[in-house]
Amino acid sequence: MARFHTLPVAAVDRLTDDSVALTLTVPPELREAYRYAPGQHLALRRQADGTELRRTYSICAPAPEPGGDGPRTLRVGVRLVDGGAFSTYALKEVNPGDELEVMTPAGRFTLDPAPGLYAAVVGGSGITPVLSIVSTLLAREPEARFCLIRSDRTTASTMFLEEVADLKDRYPERLQLVTVLSREEQQAGLPSGRLDRERLTGLLPSLLPVAEVAGWFLCGPYGLVQGAEQALNGLGVPRTRVHEEIFHVDAQASVRARTDAPAHSSVTARLDGRGGTWPVQDGESLLDTVLRNRPDAPYACKGGVCGTCRAFLVSGEIRMDRNFALEPEETEAGYVLACQSHPVTEKVELDFDR
Repeated sequence: MARFHTLPVAAVDRLTDDSVALTLTVPPELREAYRYAPGQHLALRRQADGTELRRTYSICAPAPEPGGDGPRTLRVGVRLVDGGAFSTYALKEVNPGDELEVMTPAGRFTLDPAPGLYAAVVGGSGITPVLSIVSTLLAREPEARFCLIRSDRTTASTMFLEEVADLKDRYPERLQLVTVLSREEQQAGLPSGRLDRERLTGLLPSLLPVAEVAGWFLCGPYGLVQGAEQALNGLGVPRTRVHEEIFHVDAQASVRARTDAPAHSSVTARLDGRGGTWPVQDGESLLDTVLRNRPDAPYACKGGVCGTCRAFLVSGEIRMDRNFALEPEETEAGYVLACQSHPVTEKVELDFDR
């Protein structure tokens, strides 16, 4: 089960005018709990004006070696979001020596290092988890290669510019770096403009042998990820080779049509080895029902993006409003996002422990 622990802030590094990297110190007794796979994220929690805020941020550092004692530090990238309560706090108030409440790592946007060719299409802060994936893969697997295609507005707004350049210098033959700026012309390289479906359909085959790529990692704003997915589908890439993590989803994106819920319904949930059954109040999600009775239920974004609240649907039927976190094979296997799930039958049973 995911758990929160208080970790001290070791460093706050300014990346751009609107982004920082936070480095957190992990004490020896918690290093195993915070062992992570490349591409996973952390949920940070704080209280503000009597309200609990949780936000997820991807780990950008290489993953610890298997069999070691776990990470001594954790590093996440935070970009300022307009009106974002937590990102504003992170950029303007957090200092070295402060303490933050941090959930143990979660997420399935990951890569187990293996030989082969891999590729990523990322936009903006979508570089954060992919930076961990690329650096881990190239360090551990000498027979692996990676093509990183990144889109940013301008050079000045590009997160982890130096870190990616250092990787390119370290692995010049195994890392192919392609940068596209949407609001700034480059002296060399690709012309400026957005990376949409049409442009990617023409660009990708000219950069690498698309059919030979063992895994594609798409991360960033909803429009970019959807356009890249559609381009890969049109190029004949099997869906099983495509992995997605979406940032900054519009509130109305892909919300499914609502259906009438039963007049009286209940959810039975198993969590950390203990179960219970509770009535679902009108309009609330199954996660909210569980949280009213089990505050330790796992969640972070409540927006259908991070996947922290993933649960197995044991019985009953549900309707999910949105899903930007679960792969098709996960939903086919019976997993749901509790934060987006509403009962369709009078009785629903979830298992958070599977």
